[in-house]
Amino acid sequence: MGRSELTLRGIVLGAVLTVLFTAANVYLGLKIGLTFATSIPAAVISMAVLKAFSNTTIQENNIVQTIASSAGTLSAIIFVLPGLVMIGWWQGFPYWQSVAVIAVGGILGVMYSVPLRRALVTGSDLPYPEGVAAAEVLKVGAGVGGAQENRKGLAAIVLGTLLSAGYTLLAKMKLVAEEAGTAVKLGSGATAFSTSFSLALIGVGHLVGMAVGAAMLVGLAIGWLVLLPQFTAGGPPSGTELADFVSATFRSQVRFVGAGTIGVAAIWTLLKMIGPISRGIAGALRAAQVRKEGQGDSLDITERDLPIGVIGGSILLAMVPIGLLLLGFARGGPIEAHLGTTIALSIGYVLLAGVVIASVCGYMAGLIGASNSPISGVGILASLGIALVLAMLFGQGGDPDATRALVAFALFVTAIVFGVATISNDNLQDLKTGQLVGATPWKQQVALVLGVVFGALVIPPVLSLLNVTFGFQGAPGAGENALAAPQAALITAIAQGVLGGNLDWNLIGLGAAIGAGVIAIDEVLRRSGRGSLPPLAVGMGIYLPMALTLLIPLGAICGHLYDKWAARQADPAFAERMGVLAATGLIVGESLFGVVFAGIAAATSNAEALAVVEENAWAAPLGMAVFALAVGGLYARTRRAAASA
Repeated sequence: MGRSELTLRGIVLGAVLTVLFTAANVYLGLKIGLTFATSIPAAVISMAVLKAFSNTTIQENNIVQTIASSAGTLSAIIFVLPGLVMIGWWQGFPYWQSVAVIAVGGILGVMYSVPLRRALVTGSDLPYPEGVAAAEVLKVGAGVGGAQENRKGLAAIVLGTLLSAGYTLLAKMKLVAEEAGTAVKLGSGATAFSTSFSLALIGVGHLVGMAVGAAMLVGLAIGWLVLLPQFTAGGPPSGTELADFVSATFRSQVRFVGAGTIGVAAIWTLLKMIGPISRGIAGALRAAQVRKEGQGDSLDITERDLPIGVIGGSILLAMVPIGLLLLGFARGGPIEAHLGTTIALSIGYVLLAGVVIASVCGYMAGLIGASNSPISGVGILASLGIALVLAMLFGQGGDPDATRALVAFALFVTAIVFGVATISNDNLQDLKTGQLVGATPWKQQVALVLGVVFGALVIPPVLSLLNVTFGFQGAPGAGENALAAPQAALITAIAQGVLGGNLDWNLIGLGAAIGAGVIAIDEVLRRSGRGSLPPLAVGMGIYLPMALTLLIPLGAICGHLYDKWAARQADPAFAERMGVLAATGLIVGESLFGVVFAGIAAATSNAEALAVVEENAWAAPLGMAVFALAVGGLYARTRRAAASA
């Protein structure tokens, strides 16, 4: 009798978790521009639920986390789609059109990244921090460490979830502050210092580690202590508040420098991967030849991918619905003048850009994990590329309505390409987990496709709920509580700048120069064995608002100190895993509460439906105290549980 792996109950449970984690990631991504990896919480919940059934295996639990994590990661499509609402092209998110864009792009992402498994998972020494962590969690659940360790791990997630959701509830009641900040003069210019009180960001920092945390801190210093004071030299115009002036300068100038840094980092990553990719594809072709000779059973179970012929055929077949989607989107607009050429070039762009994007995102997932997702930087490149193609066909800076239609088309193409980015960012992480627990790759790859379909069905209604409740900053009629959607705003601005003919290439060039410098430093550090400075993380530190990133380095420090303590324990691996689970709970709690709150606000038509007091001076100091107590209490409780193992 074969072992249980790709089962109906596992698929159903994965679908249920998809709804929860996808909704949570949509909210978190629109609020702060970051999404979190859902593999670990999905694995823990799967183990708790499937324990009630007979003959459950570690591989079946792995399938559940694979489905849930692929769908949760696919929610990063929100880094593009809200741009169509921001420019006023869409008033909402048309359901089936949105589903189709998300699903086709996501399935392409699975297919593009399958040949990369041999290059970047089995044939590389990339750390895959979250993939390894998920595998360790699954091993605990399978009894490697015993039922007691599994129980303690689940308790750590629950505690983190309750603390995070509890603080967010207090903040929505206005009993504590959600964030605090102030603008100050610095030299002849100005800057600002701000932070949110987000326990989720502490969890993100713990998961990404010190290298990424330090890199983001470097980016923050470049953006807020170097660039902003220079760009604001001379002070604000008459009648403009200093804080408003600093904020506007950050959005209109500093972010584009960050885009240049991210672009150069992504290109460098691809150049480093050409050799491993070639070797991976050659390995997939050799496996196909073994199957063709009727010796498929001789392949080790952990080396059985979807056949390369199925992969290639699926990629080519996907170009048909992509072409139909683009045709439907372009009808009636300025693209009609060069319809055939535009559609053909766009399909070719998706086909070729998919290879680049799958490679870059897969590599970065292995390097720093999916929580601090670098795919937004690749989205910037994708938007820039298709915008340049359209500018070549239709020119720049023409009629405003025509330009808006071209920007919308560029964003629609970018959304398809971005689906490839989101899934390739997650796929290899999951396949690393599978490698470590003895899973069958082709079954995981089927599970990834199922996760894409489930996620595509869930994401549009969640987006619509948040759009109705909050709206998006910059969109027509957006209110003061509108969601920032920072990546969507930046990607949209780049397309607008290229097609409107007003993109400041000097800012992007400056960012590219900074990126080149960071790459050089990173290479020196790596070769000398003194650590690393991930260039993409530096870029994100430059272009994300300080309020949304300052706590990530703090969380990285907390995680580093905890891991140093864990290394001295009787069972250091288990102690370290307990910290990972507690940090994951912080992310899940705040994110899930955010979705619940969106539903409350939508039902009451009141974004302050839970407020019980007015704005007050004591909310910030009280918030700092409660926040510090929650973080300290969580780590203290986790240490006690880990030490008593």
